[in-house]
Amino acid sequence: MRPTTTTALALAGTALALPAGVALADTNDDPPSPTESVLAAPFAGHLSINAHMRAERREAIVERLTPQIIRTERKTARVKGVKFERRAHERRLRGDSPDELREKRADSRRELRKAKRAAATAENGQAAAAGATPSHLQAIAACESGGNYSTNTGNGFFGAYQFTTETWASVGGTGNPAAASPAEQDKRAAMLYAQQGSSPWPVCGQ
Repeated sequence: MRPTTTTALALAGTALALPAGVALADTNDDPPSPTESVLAAPFAGHLSINAHMRAERREAIVERLTPQIIRTERKTARVKGVKFERRAHERRLRGDSPDELREKRADSRRELRKAKRAAATAENGQAAAAGATPSHLQAIAACESGGNYSTNTGNGFFGAYQFTTETWASVGGTGNPAAASPAEQDKRAAMLYAQQGSSPWPVCGQ
């Protein structure tokens, strides 16, 4: 009788030592069914593999989006001429979900485009008020044509900024750019620069 009692007590102790939800194997030693396995794992406090993978993907997205937003906001601050505090921006983004960060990235890009347009408009307005051509346009004209507004060499490029007729028309110009007044050419060049930056002048715009 004593061996039987000792065995029973050992089995009972083993059962108590197992985590909740994990029972002793059946006497026939068959493996647990899929349902039993799902119910038994993961143990309390453990992430499932899928949950762990989702957490890693979320972290990777956050690590990619956050620097993109920071860089865009730094550019916006530079265009606006205001102080940029990286830590303050990082604190503002901390804890945001990937969807929230995607929305903020789109907002920051829109804000940068808006700031660039406002800066270009302000510069052109100041130049017009002063009766002078903006310095960056003066440099482009000097490089492209030596500042000659009536240049027409027959190579398909006209005026101080060497407009093609297609580009001239895209900013509202009509007729031959070289026949337009200097003020008109400056105006159209400023509009083109506001739209595309220096890209229409890949050499002289640098």
